Amino acid sequence: MSDEHVIVAEGLVKRYEQGRITALDGMSLTVQGGEHVAVVGPSGCGKSTLVHLIAALDRPDEGRLSVAGHDLAHEPDLSHFRARHVGIVFQLHNLLPTLTAAENVQIPMFEIGLGRRERTHRAHELLGLVGLEQRAGNLPTELSGGERQRVAIARALANEPSIVLADEPTGALDSRAGAAILDLLEGIRVERGTTLVVVTHDAAVAARADRIVTMLDGREARPSGSAVAAA
Repeated sequence: MSDEHVIVAEGLVKRYEQGRITALDGMSLTVQGGEHVAVVGPSGCGKSTLVHLIAALDRPDEGRLSVAGHDLAHEPDLSHFRARHVGIVFQLHNLLPTLTAAENVQIPMFEIGLGRRERTHRAHELLGLVGLEQRAGNLPTELSGGERQRVAIARALANEPSIVLADEPTGALDSRAGAAILDLLEGIRVERGTTLVVVTHDAAVAARADRIVTMLDGREARPSGSAVAAA
């Protein structure tokens, strides 16, 4: 684990519906390079909103957010930043149904301008990493739920991100498949030194992290590191 903070959030505020709904209300968080952090809390507490801001899917309305050394409140091109620095795994795999596993993994590579040969090579290499090289030509409908999530992880790693964000990555899986996905994410983190932030409702998932951050009403509920069961 690095001493460098790769994620620094200070006083984040995010509102929706013309200010009527406050999803984040002064949330602060720091994450070190290579750290595995679990973010827990009841539904509606702002967990997913926090991850979406870190992933550069949206901008904060107030506060400071630095990710991988970039000020995301003022980053001119969020999609460009996201493609190069952050990998995202959602609860639902979000694979395109008409594309094969290998083609789905290649999607983020277009953003950084990789040629066809390099895209193909890297996609097969990543599918091998998640144990699915033999399924490269299969469509998502031909894969199990656990296999689809493995493809989603391979896609998240497509551009060698330094940060992987996982929003309820096991929520749609049975316990056995979910445990396998967590083993895979943790193995990749250890092997590659990536920073891993996992949003979860599952106390067993959170317990695997180096540190647990509990949220309530759009901010941290108590000092990080508390081993609190997710609601």
